[in-house]
Amino acid sequence: MRIVIGEDSALFREGLSRLLTENGHEIAGTAADADGLVEVVRAVDPELTIIDVRMPPTMTDDGARAAKVLRDDAPDRPILMLSQHVETRHVVELVGTGAFGYLLKDRVLRVADFLDAMRRVADGGSALDPAIVAALVTPTRVNDPLAALSAREREVLALVAEGRSNSAIAAELVLAERTVETHMRSIFQKLRIDDTPDSHRRVLAVLTHLTG
Repeated sequence: MRIVIGEDSALFREGLSRLLTENGHEIAGTAADADGLVEVVRAVDPELTIIDVRMPPTMTDDGARAAKVLRDDAPDRPILMLSQHVETRHVVELVGTGAFGYLLKDRVLRVADFLDAMRRVADGGSALDPAIVAALVTPTRVNDPLAALSAREREVLALVAEGRSNSAIAAELVLAERTVETHMRSIFQKLRIDDTPDSHRRVLAVLTHLTG
């Protein structure tokens, strides 16, 4: 893939660039601040953009805000955000668009998992760090649609939120893939998520999971 990296730490940026290059990817551009990142992405139109949440100029959520700008430019642009700590501002809105991932930086050290997450995002799927999912899930409220789900269905849905495929979920929970498919059908039915040409049911289910 042709990839742009937005990261202010030169050490991390160069290390990530080398890792990706050694695994057959092309670094189409890099940027050390949010404004520069937007300019580079608009210029080279990469297949995937990797963005640090905290970037100059303010070192708060500049990277996440840059991601929103880039999504306004191209709603289907694949974006993978990285962060040293769990930060959830802007995340739910981006998750709902698909082709989005958000991982903690230490996940990069698990190279195979990180490369797999990159591919899922580039292919239009999602990849959410379990710690991010846990931080986003809201407490159960009165009339919460998730209350209708069984404990196993909640477990399956949490793995869907991480971006796992049915086969990966089956392996994680030691279930037959057909059983996972049955759980997914039940989840869609209980959450009243219809199968229509204009909707992505897995994304809608994840949004319900995250927002209650």
